[in-house]
Amino acid sequence: MSTERKRQFGAYVARLRHAARLSQRQVAAQLCLAAGVSSVTRNEVSRWERGGRVPDAWLAPLAQTLGVPLDELERKAAQARGEAELPDRTDQEPDTYVQDAVGWLLAHDNRHGGDHVADAAVQVWQAERGRITGETKKQLAQVAEIGEVAGWLLHDAARFREARTTLAEAHTLARLAGDSPLEWFVLDLIAMIDVHTSRAGEAMVITDEMLAGREVPGRVALMARVRRARSLAQAGDRTRALDALERATGALQDSIHANDPAFTWWIDTTEVELHTGEALLSLGDPHAALPHLQRSSEAARGGGERREFGNVLAELTALVRLGSWREAEAPLLRLEPILRTVTSSRTRVRLRSTLRAIDRDAPSWLADTAREVAGTG
Repeated sequence: MSTERKRQFGAYVARLRHAARLSQRQVAAQLCLAAGVSSVTRNEVSRWERGGRVPDAWLAPLAQTLGVPLDELERKAAQARGEAELPDRTDQEPDTYVQDAVGWLLAHDNRHGGDHVADAAVQVWQAERGRITGETKKQLAQVAEIGEVAGWLLHDAARFREARTTLAEAHTLARLAGDSPLEWFVLDLIAMIDVHTSRAGEAMVITDEMLAGREVPGRVALMARVRRARSLAQAGDRTRALDALERATGALQDSIHANDPAFTWWIDTTEVELHTGEALLSLGDPHAALPHLQRSSEAARGGGERREFGNVLAELTALVRLGSWREAEAPLLRLEPILRTVTSSRTRVRLRSTLRAIDRDAPSWLADTAREVAGTG
């Protein structure tokens, strides 16, 4: 078996995983869940991606987890084993550079945030958009996916207007391509931006659109309900917001089905806890929000520095609003090493607001610590 072919297959699996917004640990967990075993570990997934081994026995559940047709994954595996020649690329397919670049940009964002790579993503997006000939739906879907990545990174860099414009165009391309899962993903990201920028009415219109289709998988509906709950909370509708979140929590496990798109795996227990806490913060109830945010903060350890940044900061924000200064010290100190490497303007805007509140209201010893932490980044 050719070492180079195995390496190419591993890089292909890694690109699929990054596109699905999954960590190696999450992929391993999903494979174990699908097979009813506990033998697949993050290290094994890493071995596949480095080209150390082709996961022949795991191709079917891996295809489901990564959202790729099984026959395509089997064909790639056969090529890695030397059983088939590598196909020539057509001019309409993204070249190896584009595929590798998109995977790298997502990996960088997960570790370091989107600020420094958003412009690179936009450059790739604009170049590939300019290559559209309109001859194949596959090409439209491929370019739409690049637009989705660019839109996400622009959002993380707090360039919300650009992000929404990019995602709106990516949604149009996904619809023209007939790629419903990608349509749902892009709509969810647009709703996410609307929630973040407090455009509750627009977010609810989008989630209504997502929930209206008969063919919407359960986990996509779950995502839409979480976004809708956040919007209702921003609008001050406590009863409906908490009811939606309670239903989302209850449906978290029941919503797992074979037809769920790969990207929906981001909505796990940690995320539902985070959004429940954030909704309660929007409703002016930091006391009720805190247990949810503490659980999500603890669960975010090791799940990517950018994600951990947001979850820890949400916990700190609730403690500051409660005036729980002793308890606030631990998450504040936990942020210090994260700030050395993560540049997510979206999250840092919130951090500056929280640090100002500490400087204004907290005891001097905590205010001094906050100033030291602020100077880290």
